Order: sequence, then C-alpha cells, then structure tokens
Amino acid sequence: MEDRRALMEKLDVNFDLHEQLMESLSKLHERYFLKQNNRPRTMAQFDRSFHESHGGRVTEVLRHREDGGKSIGTFCIYVPEEVALAVNVLIIPLCGGSAWAIPFADKALPRDICPLIRSTFGMAIGAVCPYKKLKDFVVGETTCDAKKKVWDFFGFKVLELPQKKRPQDFQLWLDEVMEFKRMMEELSGKTIMPESLHEAICLMNRKRRVLQKINAFRKLQSPPISGLDALLVSQMALSQDICAFIDDAEALAGELQERVTGGVSAYNGDGRRVLFAGSPAPMGYAKVHHIAETSGLHIVADESCTGSRYFNALVDEGPRDIEGMLRSIAERYFTIDCSCFTPNTERLENIMRLVDDYRIGGVVHHILQYCHTYNVEARTIERALRKKGIPSIIIETDYSEEDAGQIRTRLEAFAELLEKAK
Repeated sequence: MEDRRALMEKLDVNFDLHEQLMESLSKLHERYFLKQNNRPRTMAQFDRSFHESHGGRVTEVLRHREDGGKSIGTFCIYVPEEVALAVNVLIIPLCGGSAWAIPFADKALPRDICPLIRSTFGMAIGAVCPYKKLKDFVVGETTCDAKKKVWDFFGFKVLELPQKKRPQDFQLWLDEVMEFKRMMEELSGKTIMPESLHEAICLMNRKRRVLQKINAFRKLQSPPISGLDALLVSQMALSQDICAFIDDAEALAGELQERVTGGVSAYNGDGRRVLFAGSPAPMGYAKVHHIAETSGLHIVADESCTGSRYFNALVDEGPRDIEGMLRSIAERYFTIDCSCFTPNTERLENIMRLVDDYRIGGVVHHILQYCHTYNVEARTIERALRKKGIPSIIIETDYSEEDAGQIRTRLEAFAELLEKAK
C-alpha cells in the first residue's frame, strides 16, 4: 500500500480518489468476469494485467521514461503503432471506461457528449489518472466532432483522417502518416531506420495474428472462450506491454486448442449466437457484454474497435524501404471501417462476412450515447440484416448501471426471439 501511495503521489495522483476508482473497477471486474463458470485457466493472467494497468504497468512506463524513453497518449486505433515502436516510443491508450470519473469531467465539458470522452477526461481532471504525467503529448484524430473540439480545448496534436476513401483521400492520409513519422523522430531524437520499422511491422502483425487465432475459435459450435473473456483479451491488447501480451495470448491460444480437443466449451448449451457491433467497450466497461451473456446470448464475434476492427488486417511485410513500408502502414490503417466514413459500404460488407463466417443468429448494436455516426449507421445495417433474415437490436447506453435492468429485459426478450427463429 505504501509503495503504491508513493508511486501515485510521485505522479501527482490523488491517492484516496484513485483507491476509490480501483475499488469500483475491481468490483465490476469480479462481477463481470470472475463469476463466469469454466473459464480458461490462462485468463488469470489477463485478470492480473487488468489489475496491474494502474500499478505494475505504470511502473514499467515510469522506468522507461526514467531511462530516457518517450511515451504518448492516444485515443484511437488509427494512430499507427508501428511508427512509434520503431523509435521505442510507448503508446498509452487513454480511453476511459468508467462511470465513476464522469462527474469530474462535467465541471469542464458539456454533459451531452459521449461517455468515453467524459470518462477519460474525468480521470485527468479529477487527478486519478496515473498516466497524466507519463506522456510527452497526446495524439487525437478526426473521427468524431466532439473529439475534435475536445482536442482543440486541451491543445492536443491531431491526425487528420479523411471522411471518404478516394485516391486523393488516401494521399491525405499517407501525408498524415508521414507527418506522424516526423513527429516520432522529433520526440525521440532518433531517425527511423528501415530495419527497426520492419521489425515493428512484424511485431504488430504477430500481435494481430494471435488475436485472429484466438477469435477463430469462436467460430466453432461450442466456443472454448466466452465473449466476455474475448473482450478482456482485446482490452488488454491495447494497454499491456506488447511482448508480454503476445506471450500471454499465445499461451491462451494453446489452451483454447486443448479445450477444443477435449470438448470443453465456455458455455452450457448451444445458446443464441450473436455479433456485438458498434461503439467500443474500453477497459473497465463490459456492461452490455455481461448482460447479454447472462441473458441467454453468446457473443461469438465483436466488430468494434475493441474487437476485430483492431486486428482484422495486417501490414504488408514485403517492402523494406522506408517509403514503401510507410505506404503499407497507411494502406492497412486506411482499411479500418470506422462509421465516420461516407459512404461506408466497407463496414456493411465486413459485418455481412462476419455473420456468415461465425454463423450469427442475431446482432446487438451497442451505441454509446451521442455516438451519432454508429447510431445512424445501425439503421442501415439493420435493413441489410433484415434482408438476410437476421434479427438485430439497438442498445443505446452509457457507462452507468442505471439502465442495466431495462437492458436485461430487452436482451432476454431478444434471446427468446432468436430461439423461436432457430
């Protein structure tokens, strides 16, 4: 306790408030994840990583900086991690997933913007985020109007993401990736060399491949891992040290293969196979996943930014020159099908592919309040799903527990609908 207090005080964190936050997150983690039956034993490592996200991981980043290393904060999976890795700059995801911190944000920001923004900045404004002093600057992106104005408000650096996918739009994005390279070189005081950039590309691809492998097991009739645990793995992929995460994830993949061979499922019975779509579920938030999977639904695929959108495409490892590798990186990140794009036929096609590959019986559209692009796009996807005979439901919510009962009633009714449609 005293060591943790000293660490937090060193980082200008309000220790007492931070302990309240961690107690809140621990209780939710126990209720959402630890009370599941028949979890893979390897999930214990991801539980530890969750609890260490505000402890051991903070110490790792602090030591990195004390040794002369640099780190930046990010909010979006569009920030090209390979470029930062190539000069040993750590990326710290800052997206908050806790309702606990939101009241602090409401002192400075409007209440009618998304919970992700309010939670994230609530932890900073309330002096409970240990990463506030562990970054040189923050990189935002233009995927959302509320985010763009918050970046202005706090004076962050911003990557311009075009809203269409024409050749001229890709050129704009490529220029932004080039600018990010210059940004990382200036911050680190190092020049990105071809060897280090190619090594970073291969490392990130290795991370994506093991996530793909883990999620491929969910295609089976009896998945060896629950949707809740698959979510926790994806959340840790965004925050844990990359090499440590790969080791843990590869161990999990090995155990999942053993469970399949032994006929061990994470679920009792077949259940109703659903796709989780829409807004992300950052670390600390698993409310809708929990309610769904305790209401007779089995989440066997997740297309959000804390799901397959993060890992479903690799960077081409062929090019070895800097310009060619940066183009390959830009091309890979440009395939991400965020709802900010128009038209967004790419996301619709990807969802239909997931429906077929994972034998989906229904879709749960998870929409964080005021996330207008995903909310409107859910209607377009709903129409396309109806033509395939796939029912769907839209759950618009925030990080609080106040609507949990209402959501459970709706998802239990949705589970009954899917059962009748089988």
